[in-house]
Amino acid sequence: MRIDDRITKLAENILKNSVKLKKGEKIYIEAFSESTKDLFNEFIRIATKMGAVPFYMYNDNSFVKNLVDNANPQQIEQYAKWHKSLMDDMDCYVAVRGYDDLFAMSDVSPAKMKTYNEIYYNLVHFDARIPNTRWCVMRYPNDTMAAVSKMSKKSLEDFFFDCCLVDYKKMGKAMQPLKKLMDKTDKVRIKGINTDLEFSIKDLKAVVCDGNMNIPDGEVYTAPVKNSINGYIQFNTDTLYGGVYYSNIYLEFEDGKIIKAESRANNDKLQKQLSVDEGAKYMGEFAIGVNPYIRKEMMDILFDEKIACSLHMAIGNSYSDETFNGNRSSVHWDLVLIQDKAHGGGEIWFDDKLIRKDGVFVVKELQGLNPDKLK
Repeated sequence: MRIDDRITKLAENILKNSVKLKKGEKIYIEAFSESTKDLFNEFIRIATKMGAVPFYMYNDNSFVKNLVDNANPQQIEQYAKWHKSLMDDMDCYVAVRGYDDLFAMSDVSPAKMKTYNEIYYNLVHFDARIPNTRWCVMRYPNDTMAAVSKMSKKSLEDFFFDCCLVDYKKMGKAMQPLKKLMDKTDKVRIKGINTDLEFSIKDLKAVVCDGNMNIPDGEVYTAPVKNSINGYIQFNTDTLYGGVYYSNIYLEFEDGKIIKAESRANNDKLQKQLSVDEGAKYMGEFAIGVNPYIRKEMMDILFDEKIACSLHMAIGNSYSDETFNGNRSSVHWDLVLIQDKAHGGGEIWFDDKLIRKDGVFVVKELQGLNPDKLK
C-alpha cells in the first residue's frame, strides 16, 4: 500500500468512523504545521465529497506563542469568544497536529500559559468542543517526530500507520471486560521500581477509548478519588509539557495531594508547574494503555499514553464526564509508566487481586488485551 493510500484510508476512517460525519453537517478542520498538508488536504477533499461543509484553519505553535506572549487577558478572552462562537456552530472537529518545533512554547511563562489555558481552552475546548461536537485529535509524522523518537522517517511512517489503522472494533470489544472490572473496583494498587501507590476509583466509571476521539487510540481511563492517593510512583518515560522537557518524574502523595515531586530534567520548572493553581497538586486521571503497536516512548503523549503494557496518571484537571473526581486545574498533564520486563516490570492490583504483571494481563477475561492478541 502506498503512503498516499494510507493517508486517504486514515482520513476516511476518522471522518466516517471516528467523528461519523454526515451529509450537510459542518466540520471544523484544524491543522498545525506545514508537515500536515497532505492529510489536511485529504480531510477537506473527503469531507466535501461526503456532502459536509468544511471550515478549515491552519495553525502553528509559533502563532500561539506570539499571542500568549503579547496579549493581555482581555485580548485572549475576545480571541477565545470568537473561536467559541465558531465551535458552537460546528457538528464535528478534527485536529491534525505535526509540530515542527516541539519547544516553541518553552520560554513562555507559566503564569501566561495559565491565563491562556484557563480562558481559551476552557471556553473553546472544555465548554464547546468536548461536550458539544464529535471530535478527533491526532498527530502526523514529520522530521521532528522522527528525530525525537530516534527512528528513520520511513520507519516512523510505517509505525504511525500501523498503530493508527489498528482494528479498533476488535480493540473496543476486548476492552469491555476491563471497563466492567474497573467499574466495580474500589482499591487500586500499583507496584514497581520505586513505586508503591494506592488509591480508590470507587463509583467513578471507566471510559473505553477505541478510535473515536484520539488517533492513535487504545486506553481505558477513569480517575482516582481525589483525596484517596497515598504512596509514591516513579514514571519512567520522558515527557514534554508546555514545550518543556522533563524526565522520569517521581511523585509522592498524602491523602491525594502531591507532597514531593522530582524530575531529572528541569526540576525547577516542575515545581513551578505544580504551583500554578491548587488543582495542579492533585490528580485527574488514571488509565491503562493497550495499543499493541506502540511499545516505546515517542515523547508525544498522544502516542505514549496508549503504549501497550503501560499505565498513566494525569496531574491536574479531571474530565467533565462520568470520570469527574471534582478536581479542576488549568493543567492536565499525563505521565506514563511502562511496566513490561524491558522497562523493569511492575504490577497492577484491583481490590487485592493481581490484574497485570510485567505488562501482561493475567486475569482470563482480560488476556485478549495483551499485545499478541490485539495485533
